[in-house]
Amino acid sequence: MLNKIKKLDWGIILILGCLAAISVIAIHSATANHPGYANYEIKQLAFYGLGFVVAIAAVLFDYRIILKLWHVLYGIGVVLLILVYFIGVEINGAKGWFKLPGDFLFQPAEMVKIILIIGIAYLLGRRQGDRLHFSSDILMIGAFSFLPFLLVMIQPDLGNAIIYIVIVIGMLWIGNVKYSHVAIGLAVVVAGIILFMFLFNAFNEEIKTYLVDNSKGHWYERINTFINPELASSDNKHQSMYAQMAIGSGGLNGEGFLEGNLKNGGYIPYAYSDSIFVVIGEEFGFQGAAILLLLYFLLIYRMIMVAFKCYDRRASYMVIGIVSMFVFQVFQNIGMMIGLMPITGITLPFVSYGGTSLLLNMISIGLVFSIKAHQEVYELAE
Repeated sequence: MLNKIKKLDWGIILILGCLAAISVIAIHSATANHPGYANYEIKQLAFYGLGFVVAIAAVLFDYRIILKLWHVLYGIGVVLLILVYFIGVEINGAKGWFKLPGDFLFQPAEMVKIILIIGIAYLLGRRQGDRLHFSSDILMIGAFSFLPFLLVMIQPDLGNAIIYIVIVIGMLWIGNVKYSHVAIGLAVVVAGIILFMFLFNAFNEEIKTYLVDNSKGHWYERINTFINPELASSDNKHQSMYAQMAIGSGGLNGEGFLEGNLKNGGYIPYAYSDSIFVVIGEEFGFQGAAILLLLYFLLIYRMIMVAFKCYDRRASYMVIGIVSMFVFQVFQNIGMMIGLMPITGITLPFVSYGGTSLLLNMISIGLVFSIKAHQEVYELAE
């Protein structure tokens, strides 16, 4: 046991400690003038404490056991996604949470991200690095991923559904997909986006009426604000507009801790969660944002180094799946705050407030620790 603990990546732990400090400080600032969100930073610190325990304890478990149970985990994930649609609680128009004792919320869509990574890594591992076949590999992985994607879209949770797609694409790429298949896939995606934008504008009123009538008006607002920002009303695009104003007002050094005017004025919704980057940009400026991005870069770099040193291809695929998930979440969250991406409910990893998201991100890190610790064991077993 002691030998495995020694194989922990202490660089990653140090980076996570820095992200934890930034998270607690930013959440405290975001909730300081809102009594309804009192002690959120304390709760986040408690989640971090539990997360570190889980991540470090994961090094004691052999990741290969989890790989063998991928089909069981997949079944559990699908069942939870079905159940949450019927007995879950609705938050911000999406019915995707289970309410647990103590008013804790559990979002199964977050857990399914890890399950997808494990399952796809197992399926890719069967090829042993050879080129992927379209029918037996790509279509199978697509079918494996489509059911969770569909169930999450029904909730509706556009953010996590997009992350599922990114995970699949990232892992297929590292799994040695043929360039011809990549070209076909890109052509289909580009054509699909162009067709969607054309149909959305051509039937704008009909789509708006349908989504509003089915309690999905926020979907229309977010999509219309991104596709047609010049036509969207101020009410629909105020989050993106005020977010950019707040980040811009931070300048080089920021307004100062607890001094963010736009954030404190209530112009930025969910400043402690989805919009936490706005707090950092406004109060700590470009320097604070740059430090945060540097920490993410170092975290991703350390994980990629773990993937490079793996003897087991399945382990490499798992790490790259986790990396793909984190990279996209960072890009999407920050991008939507500066107007580069549409507004979604994707949180900023390790910084935004949220128990389920943080704990599952820490479990992902725990998988990376387990992979790193068991590579020498795997080599001897081979």
